[in-house]
Amino acid sequence: MMHWFRKKSRIEKLKERYTFLMRRSFEIALRDTEQSDKIHNQADKLYQEIKYLTLRRGDK
Repeated sequence: MMHWFRKKSRIEKLKERYTFLMRRSFEIALRDTEQSDKIHNQADKLYQEIKYLTLRRGDK
């Protein structure tokens, strides 16, 4: 029960944002490919940051 009150780590927040952007990019892709590409690029930058932080955490 106590995990409800636990603060989310930076990586968890980034993963949620990444998931949101990828889902939004997929939904918009059918209507506006240019906007979808912009959102996908934002998600890609987040993915790179997640990967970097995960690898950095693994070194400890």
